[in-house]
Amino acid sequence: QVQLVESGGGLVHPGGSLRLSCAASGTIFSIYRMGWYRQAPGNQRELVAEITDSGSTNYADSVKGRFTISRDYAKNTVYLQMNGLQIEDTAIYYCQGEIRSVYRGSWWGQGTQVTVSS
Repeated sequence: QVQLVESGGGLVHPGGSLRLSCAASGTIFSIYRMGWYRQAPGNQRELVAEITDSGSTNYADSVKGRFTISRDYAKNTVYLQMNGLQIEDTAIYYCQGEIRSVYRGSWWGQGTQVTVSS
């Protein structure tokens, strides 16, 4: 099976930066796509950014120009650099991966809290 473990969340002032990391481990044959999602209280979980195995990226309009997703293939790790954080970015951030393990499936991390507050 596969485990995804996020880290890097925390409390930051508006305008500040955080870098989230998500490390995938376990039986991994291929990683097709990895993404970051977030869910604020009372809201649905939404896609923030994603990156494919070819390196193509996609961002939610609300984070374009502020967030950058990147991937370390050797470490099976994906990062989310978040700059210019706004109060509206406060949420639990989840890592998700489309990964071929013993089967191809979708795995989720446990989430990491990001709080932007003055």
